[in-house]
Amino acid sequence: MSKVQELFGSMVFDDEVMYQRLPEETYTLLQNTIKKGKHLDLAVANEVAEAMKNWALEKGATHYTHWFQPMTGVTAEKHDAFIKPSGNGKVLMEFSGKELIRGEPDASSFPSGGLRATFEARGYTAWDATSYAFIKDKTLCIPTAFCSYGGEALDNKTPLLRSMERINKEALRVMKLFGNTDVKSVCTTVGPEQEYFLIDETLFNKRPDLIFTGRTLFGAPAPKGQELNDHYFGTIKPRVAEFMEAVDEELWKLGVLAKTEHNETAPSQHELAPLFTTANIAADHNQLIMEVLQKTARKFHMVCLLHEKPFEGVNGSGKHNNWSLMTDTGVNLLEPGETPYENAQFLLFLCAVIRAVDDYQDLLRISIASASNDKRLGTHEAPPSIISIYLGDELKSILEAIESDTPYGAKEKELLRVGVHTMPKFPKDTSDRNRTSPFAFTGNKFEFRMLGSSASISGINFVLNTSVAETLKQFADELEKAEDFETSLHNLIRRTIHEHSRILFNGNGYGSEWVKEAKKRGLGNYPTTPDAFSVYLSEKNIRLFTENKILSETEMRARYEVMMDNYSKVLHIEAVTMLDMVNRAIVPSVVRYARELADTICQKKATKCSVKTGTEKKLLTTLSDLLDRTSAEAEELEKRVNSIKEDDDVAKRANKYKTQILPSMDNLRALVDRMEQLTDRTHWPYPTYADMLFSIR
Repeated sequence: MSKVQELFGSMVFDDEVMYQRLPEETYTLLQNTIKKGKHLDLAVANEVAEAMKNWALEKGATHYTHWFQPMTGVTAEKHDAFIKPSGNGKVLMEFSGKELIRGEPDASSFPSGGLRATFEARGYTAWDATSYAFIKDKTLCIPTAFCSYGGEALDNKTPLLRSMERINKEALRVMKLFGNTDVKSVCTTVGPEQEYFLIDETLFNKRPDLIFTGRTLFGAPAPKGQELNDHYFGTIKPRVAEFMEAVDEELWKLGVLAKTEHNETAPSQHELAPLFTTANIAADHNQLIMEVLQKTARKFHMVCLLHEKPFEGVNGSGKHNNWSLMTDTGVNLLEPGETPYENAQFLLFLCAVIRAVDDYQDLLRISIASASNDKRLGTHEAPPSIISIYLGDELKSILEAIESDTPYGAKEKELLRVGVHTMPKFPKDTSDRNRTSPFAFTGNKFEFRMLGSSASISGINFVLNTSVAETLKQFADELEKAEDFETSLHNLIRRTIHEHSRILFNGNGYGSEWVKEAKKRGLGNYPTTPDAFSVYLSEKNIRLFTENKILSETEMRARYEVMMDNYSKVLHIEAVTMLDMVNRAIVPSVVRYARELADTICQKKATKCSVKTGTEKKLLTTLSDLLDRTSAEAEELEKRVNSIKEDDDVAKRANKYKTQILPSMDNLRALVDRMEQLTDRTHWPYPTYADMLFSIR
């Protein structure tokens, strides 16, 4: 057995470990819980907990924690030791089924959007048996959902789990219409690619903006950026290669299917991509990937930056969410098949996705909205904020032929009929990719490219799952009543293509022409987070989540409060960090340099020599003007920040930060970046872009 095979999953209480360590009856009952959602009896939970504890102790664990994902974008954990007093001054190592199934962390300090008051501390974590427990840092981590005392979801995992149940139910209804009685479950599978930057730890520690906000608030462009495209897929530098090897080993121990790694487009930017797995586990694994990247980087005296736009002027970082539908029999429902039956089924599921994306394009945009991702979208490195679907020319032409009842291609003599006996064989993955498309079909999956690098993938996936489930429900309702299934199927697909073709776009998403065309088609365009969230609580969206039992209206309103409040808080921290850097370091440093220039001019004049002082005078005049304007703009920014009241409602406050604070921040940055270009390097107080982007050798 190879080293990788020995490492992989060695720190995971997976199915193989369960089978070896649990009594046969207990193992069977646990599998019923995992695969069928059956209730787990406390006596059975006690047996599982005992086996889990013994396994963890053998692996060197001393503590356990309920590992959950609150609405902070990162994971949370409270560690408890296995110890229990034995009565003789010694301790026993214990862990019960009750402790496995449920925990009670303090919920008062986590974002709740008003679901919890500060004095109402109680919250509950509930074991998610569908995601394996694992050991991290000598602690047994038990993946859990997180909810309030009243049962409201306080996390990202709970709505994702609910949406997976929902799409499974509706997809099975559709499968039965095609005679697929052997299929017992359908799940969404996800493969999220993770982009990130690496910079030297010493340089990071000298940048307050990186420390407090995760991105550089100031920074003039380096002489060289990504113009030559020489970093993309280039030879991985030795220090980075060692880091990647260490990351792989840690992830493999945790059962994470880390597969692909390479240099990305921008200097010091890289990517890690895992293999596909179920959406729930993929979400857990992506959180682990981000944590391991950041922890491992420190071991190599580097810092991993996960912000969507850490450096202005070069590509930001995203997280491409590759999404598909898979049956328990191993069939990918978004892959064209070999028979008319398979292709008719494929076409119906494809149309379900098309309709769902068109109907709920606003929710897809909202699901990836954040102050940090607003910096990245639509800047010739990431898709625009307008949702559209890329199918490729050939598949789009097939749909157009079905819609118009016209022959497809020069060789076709008959019209394309959608039916289990008439649908022709489809070509597979014959089109190039469109890197400007937010939602691109790539042969057997959809690649959603708008998600930011620091975000949890749970948000986008529960929106995708729910919207597609709702469409499948409507399809099943119609087809189950049909007297002639094949005719009804054909008409349903034709009608869907006709009514939702506006969302299909194979062109350049970066062009200004597309903005005009999208508006003409009636597609939504929400450039910023406040713009997007202005439509979140529409009647249509509330109905989608409440009727599918994903989120109650109360839970939706809470998430609205959390996200809008977070937007304002992020920009507030950025604004006050800018002011701190300008007032305490940048202005004083440039003033000292300007004094040196003035002294030089005076010395030259004092010697009464013929040496000219024009260059120094011109530079001094320019810097003095920039200093005055910088001070004035800093005062204006501070005035605007102080004018925003905490008692403003979240929407009003967020819009003030968008319309008043952001423009002032941009103005201040432009002035400071120009001063950096004119100031002697020895006087500039912070590492430059050239230092940071090219520091890793």
